[in-house]
Amino acid sequence: MAVKFHDYYQTLGVARGASEDEIKKAYRKLARKYHPDVNPEDKSAEEKFKEISEAYEVLSDADKRRRYDQLGANWKAGADFTPPPDWAGWASYGGRPGAWENVRVDYGDLGDIFGGGVGGAGGFSDFFETLFGARGKARGARRGPTRGAGFAMRGQDLEAEMEINLEDAHRGATRAITIQSTIPCSACNGSGGINGRPCPTCRGAGVVSQPKTLEVSIPAGVREGSVIRLAGQGEPGTGNAPPGDLLLRLRLKPHPLFSVTTEGDVQIDLPVASWEAALGARVNVPTLDGSVEMTVPAGAQGGQRLRLRGQGLNRRGGGRGDEYVKLKIVNPPNPTERERELFERLAAESQFNPRDLRAT
Repeated sequence: MAVKFHDYYQTLGVARGASEDEIKKAYRKLARKYHPDVNPEDKSAEEKFKEISEAYEVLSDADKRRRYDQLGANWKAGADFTPPPDWAGWASYGGRPGAWENVRVDYGDLGDIFGGGVGGAGGFSDFFETLFGARGKARGARRGPTRGAGFAMRGQDLEAEMEINLEDAHRGATRAITIQSTIPCSACNGSGGINGRPCPTCRGAGVVSQPKTLEVSIPAGVREGSVIRLAGQGEPGTGNAPPGDLLLRLRLKPHPLFSVTTEGDVQIDLPVASWEAALGARVNVPTLDGSVEMTVPAGAQGGQRLRLRGQGLNRRGGGRGDEYVKLKIVNPPNPTERERELFERLAAESQFNPRDLRAT
């Protein structure tokens, strides 16, 4: 039966002439990203995981990769081909958690590729066994002295978002966040295999996902989009290499009173009575640090902005922004008889015409 040919180099995101090390790194990165444990109930991620596993099984085998490269000019167009008789079966991840289907893997002698000796005298490198476990061993392959052992790679950095309120950004705070983290599989000690079979717990990836709660210290003066780096809280490294970092991008929750205008400045809409705007008044204004008293000048207009110096957000480099108070003139929604009488007297006495553009 013909097998549909795929562009395995494109699947792993490497060039056709990529080195063995580049292929290893590309696979490790993609396997962690699309592993079913990290993407539960995500069928597209599951299919992607199967594709990259299939691509790696071919490109990591020198003999299979050579035959793959010799298919001719039609390989990019997705030509059909029938594998030669000596081409071993393929390991593929099954469609349900914990299941592997059609596991019939023969990687051949990869000693030359992974540092296991010359001319098939050696077995597999520590890296290959760590990544695939016993299932990566060729049938009948002998374990011998390895070269190139000790492969190590720093863990990938992770990115996440954290939502905080404006007061936290202003004063700083300590908040908890729970993320999904990737750790080495305890069932197979991160090897990916048990007794020559893919590990049923991690499905051969060597890692599993689990929730992790972290205490995050938010410094005063952060802004929308600020990034906090938590060292060592990213993906685990391989070969005793250090883990990556967690990069937390901050998002500010909408505030019921304040809006952030420019760097460090905030604005609030303040309702004032028509007579307060006309005659002037002393009014209390909310700020990020409590209420302060402010003077509304006589003759103030709706939409006018008054400034409270130094009542804005703290700045990381020191100092504070300002708070702008935008006046909103309001009238009694249900005036009493006396209030109505006074308004009528004012209307009769006043010569002011608000629609006379020359008077404004």
